[in-house]
Amino acid sequence: MKQHEFEQLHQGLWQTLEECLANPKQPLDKHFPQQYRQLCQHLAVAKSRLYTRSLINRLNNLVVECHHILYRHNTLSEQKWLWFLVYGFPQAIRSNLSFVVTAAVLFLLPLLILGICCYTHSELIYSVINAESVASFEAMYDPQNRSIGRERDSEEDIAMFGHYIQNNIGIGFRTFASGIVFGLGSVFFLVFNGITIGSVAGYLTQAGYEATFYQFVVGHGAFELTAIVFCGAAGLKIGFSLLAPGRFTRLQALKIASRQAVVIVYGSALMLLIAAFIEAFWSSSQSLPLSVKYSFGAAWAVLLTLYFSFSGKRYEPR
Repeated sequence: MKQHEFEQLHQGLWQTLEECLANPKQPLDKHFPQQYRQLCQHLAVAKSRLYTRSLINRLNNLVVECHHILYRHNTLSEQKWLWFLVYGFPQAIRSNLSFVVTAAVLFLLPLLILGICCYTHSELIYSVINAESVASFEAMYDPQNRSIGRERDSEEDIAMFGHYIQNNIGIGFRTFASGIVFGLGSVFFLVFNGITIGSVAGYLTQAGYEATFYQFVVGHGAFELTAIVFCGAAGLKIGFSLLAPGRFTRLQALKIASRQAVVIVYGSALMLLIAAFIEAFWSSSQSLPLSVKYSFGAAWAVLLTLYFSFSGKRYEPR
């Protein structure tokens, strides 16, 4: 059977399920479980026959959304926080991998380019950041400055924790929420943050402040930078639903896209909260050797990679 014949044969089922997803408050039809199993079979057939990537992606997204509805009251989902951590968040990242990869490129490419440029031509930093801010970064990370690494008291740590929460959540929210402008806002903030962070990193490395700078950021960097990318991916998903709503109205497409986008944002907010905690209570301390700090940061990077690659995978529809 050719692909167009396959699509015509099963179009009615797909349309029925998509209409169900567009109206989540509507009670489930008694035939929904059977239709869901049929849809899983269609996805398996499409993969085995090597149909186009667009068709496979459409079926895969439809299977994931139907799976969420069908199993929202199962044993695991009764513990909502556990369901979210074990399954909901990592699965939402995997099922929206194309948006995550796009966001990562938009963020990391400017970061690397500006980092290299400011390392080789340090004067370029003043084209990105004003002189007053550059001087502030120099003072903050100067190895002779004892403010980085001195042991703060508990009140200062708590105050900085609140400051970092406000700063991190603010960056993540702007990166996500601006995606409502057809994704353009998310693109802007991803590129902007990449340029800013890369410029500062390149300049401080060239200036000889790499020891103080990297020992400070390595502990929380995996959480913070990854969360920014995820927020951007959620914003791009929202924007794409408005640009290409398919058979739905833009409002319906936005509602469907928002369900997984919100899951990503909630998870990213948790990651930013963890990053703020590490930044306030760990990153500024010099009581631990550099090797411990670098090992700590590397371990979290590996654990996060494993978590988003495999957590909850056994519960995913095949």
